[in-house]
Amino acid sequence: MATADTKPGGSEETRSDESRMRSDESRMRSGGPVSSWESELASIQHFLKFVLTLKDEFVCPVCRGVVLNPQQNSCGHIYCYHCLQGLLDSTSPSGPLCPVDGAMITPAEVFQDNCCKREISCLEVYCTNYPSCTSVVTLQHLQEHLSSCQYEQLQCTNPGCRAALQRRHLQEHLSSTCPQRTEPCPHYQQPLRLSLVQDHLQSSCPQVEVNCPNSCSQKVPRHQLLEHQGACPEAQVDCAYRRFGCPVQDKRSNVELHQDAAVNHHMLLILRSNTHLEQQVEALQGEALLRQQEVQTNSLLLAGLQKKMVPVQQASSSHEHMVSAAQRTLSRQEDVLSSVQLEVQQVTRGLCSGQEELDQLRKSLEAVIQEVSVTEALKEHLETLEEKLRRHASLLQLHATQLSRNEQHLQELGAASYDGKLIWKIDGFRRRREAEAKGQPPCLTSAPFHTGRCGYKMAAKAYLNGDGEGRGTHLSLYVVLMQGDFDALLPWPFRQNVSLSLLDQSGARNHRSLNFRPDPASKSFHRPAAESVNVASGFSCFIPLAKLENPQNASYLDDDTLFVKVKVDTGGLEHL
Repeated sequence: MATADTKPGGSEETRSDESRMRSDESRMRSGGPVSSWESELASIQHFLKFVLTLKDEFVCPVCRGVVLNPQQNSCGHIYCYHCLQGLLDSTSPSGPLCPVDGAMITPAEVFQDNCCKREISCLEVYCTNYPSCTSVVTLQHLQEHLSSCQYEQLQCTNPGCRAALQRRHLQEHLSSTCPQRTEPCPHYQQPLRLSLVQDHLQSSCPQVEVNCPNSCSQKVPRHQLLEHQGACPEAQVDCAYRRFGCPVQDKRSNVELHQDAAVNHHMLLILRSNTHLEQQVEALQGEALLRQQEVQTNSLLLAGLQKKMVPVQQASSSHEHMVSAAQRTLSRQEDVLSSVQLEVQQVTRGLCSGQEELDQLRKSLEAVIQEVSVTEALKEHLETLEEKLRRHASLLQLHATQLSRNEQHLQELGAASYDGKLIWKIDGFRRRREAEAKGQPPCLTSAPFHTGRCGYKMAAKAYLNGDGEGRGTHLSLYVVLMQGDFDALLPWPFRQNVSLSLLDQSGARNHRSLNFRPDPASKSFHRPAAESVNVASGFSCFIPLAKLENPQNASYLDDDTLFVKVKVDTGGLEHL
């Protein structure tokens, strides 16, 4: 076994301690979800053909297929992860039993067998398309091979096609033989599904030449049909002389012949129309002459009347001046009367408004008196309620403080250790380290542990980004003495040796451990004062961060998680 990496003054763990710790780690490492290549093989694990006969130890006793993501029970038998989960979820009154020897399966004792997993992943198997494909690959690379195997059955990707064929024939099917493939329109170059090309050509393609709907002998592109209608010889049209009274309507070619042959008839229609128009013009000219004569007569009468109106207008003008003067006098008198009426109205309104204002003031005063009474009563009630609220708030604060203490005490009891040992799991290492580098929070503190039921109370502290000399370069680990319930019965200062370890998670047991003996003169190891915690002691440069993340023969950081062990030498301590 490889030895632990220690500094001068450090001590190697005993073989018995390592065995116990390995057992603890095994219980903590339960099987996780199946990795990607194993989950992809779950559906075909019973159809795999191995080059060499599959060992019995690699066959799952539940599903009888090759073991995927092997999980080992305390009895030594190996199961698939999902098969084991099915056993654990069974509702048997006696609990899950091993199907091989009937031993009880304890979930805390199940762990993932990575050694067996590596062996299984390297087993050689034939391609599932054997004998068409003679390739031989390792089990973990089978799915990667199937993603490019030319004999793998694939579904056609064209919508509506359900054909399944080997990968080597798929491209030819997609481009040449698939009835649902896409083809360009031969006239318009628009991509269409093959089943729709014929309908497109027959009904909507604008470049296809179609027969004229008038049954002429020409074929024209579909988009030029309207333009052709304007010149088609078979189209139904009216004679050009329809507005002169010709009723002929026929094909354009026949109408043109009609217009050439019926020139005399058309001229007679035009002459008849012109004659009718001339008669209408003559009638209108006669009416206009009569209107002109009436206008002249009316003009003479108007001139005579204007001469008679001159003296009348002069007399009217003088009368207007008199009326205007009378109106101005009347207007002044009306203004005086209006002002008198306004003054009377204002006096009357003032008397009425004064009485109304007095009544309103009386009512307002009574309302204010009532509101003051109600307000005083509410103020007294409010003072009573505030006093009750203060008493309840004080009681609530006392209950909250006691509840917080009880919760902290329960948490400490739940994680408490009384043998002088602490296994501390620190997850989310990189996220916590980045937060610590930014100053928030400054460090991590473990749950308290004890050297005995009535022993010293202690806790571990970790600075993931380093502290003091190791800030930014090392992981810093410390131990701190805390005030305990039995400090008055214990010898002081604290003199027991303390070992700090960073556990190797690779299984090679290359833990990194450093020890220190307390200095009796240091206040860090004197009895903690009331409501205080001593200064922590330990190693500011426990391990370089570069070596922590990339060690040579160990794995301290796995799945972004660290395991720190603190062991206090309890030798010589008297058990109370």
